Amino acid sequence: MFDSTRLLLFLTAAVLLAVAPGPGMLYVLARCLAGGKREGVLSALGTFLGGMVHVFAAALGVSVILARSALAFSTVKYAGAAYLCFLGVRMILDARKEARKQETSSPDKFPAATSTTARNPLWQGVATEVLNPKTALFFLSFIPQFVNRGAGHVFLQFVALGTISVVLNTLADLIVILLAGPLGKKIRSSAVFRRRQRTVTGAIMIGLGTYLATSESH
Repeated sequence: MFDSTRLLLFLTAAVLLAVAPGPGMLYVLARCLAGGKREGVLSALGTFLGGMVHVFAAALGVSVILARSALAFSTVKYAGAAYLCFLGVRMILDARKEARKQETSSPDKFPAATSTTARNPLWQGVATEVLNPKTALFFLSFIPQFVNRGAGHVFLQFVALGTISVVLNTLADLIVILLAGPLGKKIRSSAVFRRRQRTVTGAIMIGLGTYLATSESH
């Protein structure tokens, strides 16, 4: 059902994106540092469930269009590839912006979760992810690049790839929770670490978007 080359490319990109510190990972880490590992795990589970909501919602909408129209399929792929390049450029620019901010602020500053620790971390994690339009837009641009329209079962392909992506993100969050002490200190205190992670991930996104836009569509 999947093209082996593109599946390998998808897995590589998904792993790299999962391990790059982003808003979701920082949110889970903040909850863990504020309320303990149990709260961190519940938050990670919540973001997992929220991510799966986006996967199924996107699969339902995209699969109906893409399965019936080759033109729509190509439009989504090119638009998605352009969006991936845009995300990559923005990651690199954000990394540079954070470096400039770091020069005038304390390196120990970190988004705290103390104001929200009284709420249920599971459902707050779900709400945080479900209500994030950037997550929906990411899945709509990223997953269709690897769907093999010619093999059929577009909905199942989309759900399978989306599930893999969400699972990898959650596994990365759980690893961060297990290493919350040393890793949390590293992420909080090292502006260079965060900047390099985002820069590398941004470059990968640009390369991925360019490759997918210029490669043969299924």
